Amino acid sequence: MTLTSRRALLQSLVALPALAQKNRARIWAYVGTYTPNGGGIHIYSMNPASGELTPVRVVPARNSPGWLAFDPSKQFLYSANEGAATRNASGSVTAYKVDAESGDLILLNSASSEGAGSAHMSVDPSGKWILVANYGGGNVAVLPIKGDGSIGAATDVQSTAAACTPRCSTGPLQAAKGPKGSFAISGHDAPHAHMFQTDPSGNFAIANDVGIDRTIVWRFDRTNGKLLEPKLFASSPGAGPRHFVFHPNGRWFYSLNEESSTLTTMSWDGSKGELATLDEISTLPAGFAGTSFASEIVITKDGKTIYTLNRIHDTIAIFSVLADGKLKLTGEVWTQSDYPRHCAIDPSGNFLYVCHNKSDNVTSFRIQRGSGKLKFTGHYVGVGSPSAITFLA
Repeated sequence: MTLTSRRALLQSLVALPALAQKNRARIWAYVGTYTPNGGGIHIYSMNPASGELTPVRVVPARNSPGWLAFDPSKQFLYSANEGAATRNASGSVTAYKVDAESGDLILLNSASSEGAGSAHMSVDPSGKWILVANYGGGNVAVLPIKGDGSIGAATDVQSTAAACTPRCSTGPLQAAKGPKGSFAISGHDAPHAHMFQTDPSGNFAIANDVGIDRTIVWRFDRTNGKLLEPKLFASSPGAGPRHFVFHPNGRWFYSLNEESSTLTTMSWDGSKGELATLDEISTLPAGFAGTSFASEIVITKDGKTIYTLNRIHDTIAIFSVLADGKLKLTGEVWTQSDYPRHCAIDPSGNFLYVCHNKSDNVTSFRIQRGSGKLKFTGHYVGVGSPSAITFLA
């Protein structure tokens, strides 16, 4: 080997790790929005060092693609589209194929969600089924994912209220454990399914209904896409259970209550599909009085910290997870804008992003490892009516 060729080989070997690191560092961010302000799904390139988001393009979409979720392979992105704001108009779910190199989305198809106001959807761990919660319709649906990533017609649709025997009634307007002087009473006019997702094993499908103050657990037939043998678990009266997360250990379940602005800790029996309440604490500071709506909950990968959002109060509440699974409120941070609806942690675990529904922007915060404390990055991204953010690395 000549000196020149040896030098070229060494240079190429040095360049390979840098190239690999560059490829690994590429992170795409996708922001779902409400129309007309949002206009579709916004794609950004994320700087993994600073957390800054750089606009790439907008994928036009009508009918408010308000919630986004990837399949486990990260080859496909799905949006839940709320559609028209009427109880009788069905929402929909749309499938996109993801171009990992450019971050672009290629439209595959859409299918009816079989209910109005599709507020949340998820993909089961097998990547074969979509679970969608229809807020306006007061029901949940299961849709199959075909081999090419497109969506088929629903295999099952279940009313959340009908899971009760007799049929569940709506909860009280005033939350029993809410702040004094609160008028957070928007969700108890009817059943409103607000989240639908499996447990970590994929053997059970779980829905929170803010209107009937219930968490419903079905045994999930993953062969046929059917919901079987519902069990119901009540929140505190008027609490309005909205979104939930599982602890990484799979034994603890945390349910965020929209109208009481509380966070309920529950134990999860994955063999029986059963929940048991351990504790319920406020997401607001001691002494708070008045109206606020809790909106979103996320947990860090190490399971040590939980963040929740308070709308109107416009804060991120920070909780430490204790040894017994219960929570301790350790601090709060202003979100830097108005009416935070959704938040998510990027794949590196270094940044928390917050979508503000009313001030039309996304803000970001650096996460301090160990303590879970947050520091505002100083970055704002202007986007009309952002409702959800998710990432592809």
